[in-house]
Amino acid sequence: MELQEIITTIRDFLEFKLFTLQDDPVTILSLLIFFFSLTIVLFLGSFTRRFLQSRFLDQFEIDLGLKYALSRVAQYIIVTIGVLISFQFVAIDLTSLAVIFGLLSVGIGFGLQNITANFISGLIIMFERPITVGDRVEVAGIEGDVMEISIRSTKILTMNNTSIIVPNTQFVENNVINFSHGDPTFRLHVHVGVSYSSNLDDVLKALNEVADEHPEVMDIPKHQVHLTQFGDSSWDMELRVWIPQVKDRLIIRNELNQAIVHKFKKYQIEIPFPQHDLHVRSSIELPVRSGEGNNDQQT
Repeated sequence: MELQEIITTIRDFLEFKLFTLQDDPVTILSLLIFFFSLTIVLFLGSFTRRFLQSRFLDQFEIDLGLKYALSRVAQYIIVTIGVLISFQFVAIDLTSLAVIFGLLSVGIGFGLQNITANFISGLIIMFERPITVGDRVEVAGIEGDVMEISIRSTKILTMNNTSIIVPNTQFVENNVINFSHGDPTFRLHVHVGVSYSSNLDDVLKALNEVADEHPEVMDIPKHQVHLTQFGDSSWDMELRVWIPQVKDRLIIRNELNQAIVHKFKKYQIEIPFPQHDLHVRSSIELPVRSGEGNNDQQT
């Protein structure tokens, strides 16, 4: 009898009506079932995203950004369908919720407009793919690699190994430099000045050898050496090379600069210091009046 009373008490507690949505009673049991089913849906969506991204899509020859976008979209679809089913499963009529959300739409529109804008921007990024996971981008003066694109923000890992969380609207409303969009190759410009007393043929030969000897410099397109202008104290030379991966441009620039120093030393080519010529004119003797001279002697 005591067990029966306990069961009855628990049942009465679970069936206790909290409130009503357009003649649909919402009980404690229905809320527990709703949150339980919602947890399962969220777990299933996350599991599906990880499975598609790490296992299933790896069998196809598609880039990392497309795999990430497809797995994310699949997760959003599963979560959306699961939430709708969860509402129906607990006997909550969606039309009653639509009435409530309709009344709150004005307040939600003003209070959550930034979140909504970032969410829509996230969907635009995933479908249009102006940036994808793995791209090297520069936004708002921050350069780094795109690590994750979520519904509200995008995580960028900077070159100093610092994670920056950037709202998705920054990629839709502002100018964004995507170094890796479509093609990761990059034309690198290396500037150097040489003395006016240098042999131009030796300078051209040295810079061409620097480009030819570096393993990361592409043969096609061919590198170029330009004399860009006549500076105040030097010929301003520019070595333009193509490299296969834009992310390595700073490392390759450093290696090319070091190679130029060694190659110029080999050919005895001088890199001059900035200098300016100063012409000093001789002073002009001014006539001195006799009265002034006497006053000077008296003083």
